[in-house]
Amino acid sequence: MSYDSNNIFARILRQEIPCKKIHENNFGLAFHDINPKAPIHALVIPRGAYTSSLDFHEKASTEEITGFYRFVSDVVRLLDLPEKGYRLLSNHGTAAGQEVPHYHVHIFGGKPLGPMLKES
Repeated sequence: MSYDSNNIFARILRQEIPCKKIHENNFGLAFHDINPKAPIHALVIPRGAYTSSLDFHEKASTEEITGFYRFVSDVVRLLDLPEKGYRLLSNHGTAAGQEVPHYHVHIFGGKPLGPMLKES
């Protein structure tokens, strides 16, 4: 999967499209999902042009990786989720449900989230 610099998250990073920002720093941007799946549903994206978690982990510097995951933790704290519980989710590829080809982490919380996957 090649990186599309016109994907919606790249455009949000360039401030071409507005978002309901939660927090930002040199490593990432966090904002509320426009179609939330839980009472709290945030998206956290790195500033670099990475298509997926695999792409991020293979190509990002150690400083970017460490800084991004510390940023994710900061967002979890800002959302007041550590004691209440939360779920982190990152999809890889369309078969897994990845809709935007820019690496991102979903943070879900604010209610009991149930099982990870529907049982068949």
